[in-house]
Formats: sequence, structure tokens, C-alpha cells
Amino acid sequence: MNLRSLLRRLGGNDTINFVLTNHVARNGLTLLMGRISRIRHPWVCRVSIATWRMFTDLDLSDAARTSFDSLHDCFTRALRPGARTVAADPAVLASPSDGIIGACGTVQDGQVLQAKGMPYTLAELLGSAEDAARFSQGSYVTLRLTSAMYHRFHAPHDMVISRVNYISGDSWNVNPPALARVSRLFCRNERAAIHGRLARGGHAIALVPVAAVLVASIRLHFVDVLLHLRYRGPNRIDCQAQARKGQELGWFEHGSTIIVLAPPGFAFCDGIVTGHRVRMGQALLRLPA
Repeated sequence: MNLRSLLRRLGGNDTINFVLTNHVARNGLTLLMGRISRIRHPWVCRVSIATWRMFTDLDLSDAARTSFDSLHDCFTRALRPGARTVAADPAVLASPSDGIIGACGTVQDGQVLQAKGMPYTLAELLGSAEDAARFSQGSYVTLRLTSAMYHRFHAPHDMVISRVNYISGDSWNVNPPALARVSRLFCRNERAAIHGRLARGGHAIALVPVAAVLVASIRLHFVDVLLHLRYRGPNRIDCQAQARKGQELGWFEHGSTIIVLAPPGFAFCDGIVTGHRVRMGQALLRLPA
């Protein structure tokens, strides 16, 4: 067995994976990783990407370019033109990112699931009972981005973004071993709740990018601030940003999670079930008739 196979085998063991990625100084390691990833040096970049490939199947075939100045450039790579198709049907909400559906369903009694038997409340996730009430009995989809995936996220529909609520927190890993062990994990981690309304029907919509170990940094194009572990406010950032369906909204510094929230009346499109892999632009939810 070669080193790469051994590392992947160890990473595939849930208990070992959880211990190695969570029983560390998560925030300190995340800040250190952020500094290392931005070093612009050919040797450092090559070694960093080669090490990354030992743990994951990094595929750069859909990237706009395959030569990078730093590990950060590779993490936040753009797509080549035509690499994704955005669902054109105006009655459909598109997936804002690539991802694996970790959980999906209906908001019941203000609660949703991070994993089987592991509920949390929208009020805690969003930091507001009033915001959570907008999605009571609505639909939610949790999209988990692995480290090798395309890390940028996009507008799911033509919409106006009215504000961002930034909530500082921890940086637990958001992979399945952690989600099955750490209660209310998404409510513990750093996150940014993006609130807006769709141009069609005026429906409320929320996207909640959740940071994780090695990735506590979120860049949003429509607000002039980088949200990260050392950000100290303001926590509520008001704006009036218009976005077209499929327009890039921002990116993670590494893989993480996006939770999509829609009000009552939305229905899941075909193939939107737990465990399935989706791509940015794929039909996710159908708007009310």
C-alpha cells in the first residue's frame, strides 16, 4: 500500500477522521492555514497542492486555469466558460454551488436536521427568531462542499439581497463524522446568513454559508468586507444588491457548507435527496405555482 492509499484509508475511518480534524486547536490551525495558503512561491504552491492531492481527488478539468500562484488561488479557482449550465426555467431555484446533499426536507417546529437524529433550530442558526419564522414549514437543503470541489457560490435566482448577518463562532469540521457526533454543529461554527427576496413572487430566501476547520473565511462580492475569524463587526451588514440567476456571489477559502432556506410552497426538484451530488446551476427547488 502506498502513502496516498494509506492516508485515504485513515481519513476514511470515521473515528480517526473526527479525532484528527477536530481534536486540534481548530481556530489557530485555521488562521495558520490561511497564511500558508496565500504564500506566493512556486515551490510552496507545488508542494501544497501535491499534499492536498494525497488526501482527495482534486479535479481541475473544469477550472478556468490549471496553473496557480498559491494554494489559495487553487482553492478559490474560477470555472472555465460553459463548465456549468444554470437551469433557465424561471419557476426553478438553482443550486448555488456544487455539493453533496447532506440533509433536506421541511422545517418542522422551527427545526431542521444536520444528520439523522441531530436537529438544530433555525432561530439559533440565523441568530434571530424573527428571521427563522419566515421559513416555518418551508424547505431546506444542506449542500456540503468537499475540499476538492469548486468553492464559489452563485445566486439561485434573480433576487435582491437586503442584508448579511455575520455570526462568529468555532471552526468544527463539517464532514459526516463530525455532523454525527457534534450537536448543533452549524450553530456553533462561524457563518453568514444572506437574506434576500426573489424577483419572481417576492419570496424570502436565505443562503447560509458555514465555515469550517481550515476555512473560516468567506468573501462576498456585494459587501466590501472579508468575513473571517478576526472580523469584529458590524454583525449586521445592510445592502441592496441585485443579482441575476447564476451570478457569482462569493466564495469559501476551502470546502464547507451552504444551507438553502425557502418559505412554504416550494417543492423539491427531481433527484434532490440526501446523499446525491449536485452541481451549481442544477434545478434544486420549484417555486410555488
